[in-house]
Amino acid sequence: MQQEHHQCDVLVVGTGASGMSAAVTAAAQGLRVLVVEKQPQFGGTTARSGGWLWIPGTRLATEQGIHEPPGAARTYLEHETTTHFDPQRVDAFLENGPKAIDFFTSKTCVQFDMPPVFPDYHAEAPGGQQGGRSMVTRPFDGRELGERIRHLAPPLPELTVFGMMLGSGKEIWHFMRAFRSIESFAYVVQRLGKHLLDVIRHGRGMNLTNGNALAGRLARAAMDLNIPVWLSAPVCELVQKEGRVTGAIVEHEGRRIQVDAARGVVLACGGFPYDLERRKQLFAHAPTGREHFSPSPQTNTGDGLRLAESVGGWVDPTIPNAAAWVPTSVTIRKDGSTGVMPHFIDRAKPGVIAVNRHGLRFTNEGNSYHDFVQALVADSKGESDVFAWLLCDHRTLRRYGLGCVPSFPMPIARHLRTGYLKRGESLEALAAKIGVDAQALRTTVETFNAQARDGKDPAFGKGSMAYNRYQGDAENQPNPCVGPLEQGPFYAIRMVVGDIGTFAGLATDAQTRVLDRQGNPVPGLHAVGNDAASVMGGNYPGAGITLGPALTFGYVAGMTLAQAEGAKAEAVQEREAELAV
Repeated sequence: MQQEHHQCDVLVVGTGASGMSAAVTAAAQGLRVLVVEKQPQFGGTTARSGGWLWIPGTRLATEQGIHEPPGAARTYLEHETTTHFDPQRVDAFLENGPKAIDFFTSKTCVQFDMPPVFPDYHAEAPGGQQGGRSMVTRPFDGRELGERIRHLAPPLPELTVFGMMLGSGKEIWHFMRAFRSIESFAYVVQRLGKHLLDVIRHGRGMNLTNGNALAGRLARAAMDLNIPVWLSAPVCELVQKEGRVTGAIVEHEGRRIQVDAARGVVLACGGFPYDLERRKQLFAHAPTGREHFSPSPQTNTGDGLRLAESVGGWVDPTIPNAAAWVPTSVTIRKDGSTGVMPHFIDRAKPGVIAVNRHGLRFTNEGNSYHDFVQALVADSKGESDVFAWLLCDHRTLRRYGLGCVPSFPMPIARHLRTGYLKRGESLEALAAKIGVDAQALRTTVETFNAQARDGKDPAFGKGSMAYNRYQGDAENQPNPCVGPLEQGPFYAIRMVVGDIGTFAGLATDAQTRVLDRQGNPVPGLHAVGNDAASVMGGNYPGAGITLGPALTFGYVAGMTLAQAEGAKAEAVQEREAELAV
């Protein structure tokens, strides 16, 4: 049987932010683009993410009156990336990030909002900033996607309320204060009412926020450029001709189709959070690959990395942290399935502490999720499993919630029945429930409380850093992050190690070209997003350091492919002729 072919200029593999950014950019420059996605839904990890992007020096920052000192961002990244500082890629990111934002916000429906204050995770470090680098995707009306809304991957259920996505920042603040403020109560009632009407009319909420908004906006931008997106279309293998990647074999609608990509292939498959073999190799806390609990899509199994390796690409195993770590807890959903809850902000709230298997605190709970896990792994050195307990008292639980457990007035009984939430009427009773030494736990809590009543934490400095305070409760003074645990019953949730994306990935250059072990480009092959080794060098400097580079290097890939061989003008003319027809 004769091989069926499909012709294009650029083949993009993956529908997350990096892949769609590359596709939209290349198509806007006149190239014929095809996007393929192995899942029946589009959006990838992006669709369940927070939707934040970290990009210094943008127009959005200057509009807020924020002007960075020259070279500050580069200084910060050099400090953060330590042994894996790549000056060429860092410079490409810092130069093209603002260009990418200008392109998307002026030429497409992709829009962002920047709060005036959202500090870097290490704002006190050289080159760190108190704001102006992290932006969030503007909410998006899902009706703009038409029928395609049915194929948008849903948000992570553990991060929704009645299936409704909450916008980061102010919206979460209103929901936490709903029964303490008339203004917040009115806001929540209106928001819930609108969501309920959408569910009745459309089968799901239509006010897309966070990562769902970013995935939706990029999909709409692709629709506006008539970019075809094949769903349920896994790539079987890459095609090479005379040492150059010229396309791929794709399964689509029951057929194996050879996609011929004249300019090149862009891998954007989401990294390897569910590749057990690579976990074993690169995650020190997961010797069998199974001691890891990721909220990322289970279909992110390292396809892009394996495809690139098959044609000479190289995965750098030396990056200090192979993933963007986050403490997670494993819950049982109402339908009986297992869910993974990332603990982003609850750790920073007053009245919340974390203890190890011995009932002892081991770090500043308000630090970033990535930093917290590193401290947890270090504290668990020599142990067969890595975990910690997140503790609070009754007042704190009902005020802020904890993990999947909601705040007042939502019920908590289901989480007690499943064992997700442990409860003890006294600290000793709780210690028995979670298997820690009762006297050690009481001593830990009493020692903490003695200073916490005055807002102090001399042992670990919770609330001493700008990022701690941002995630705390501004109404809790004098320290937004510190309060005692003293009103029983007491509660605990078991936290384990997870990720919000992998950092180890394919070696690439400043133009996103995949490199072999000798540092030479693999002709015709590009990698972006979590398929490429993180430009952050295995560290996590601020909110959005995955999606910021994803959008930026997707833009770089699209521009690089459009400028290849000086044929841009001819491609633009061909594209305009196609659109005219």
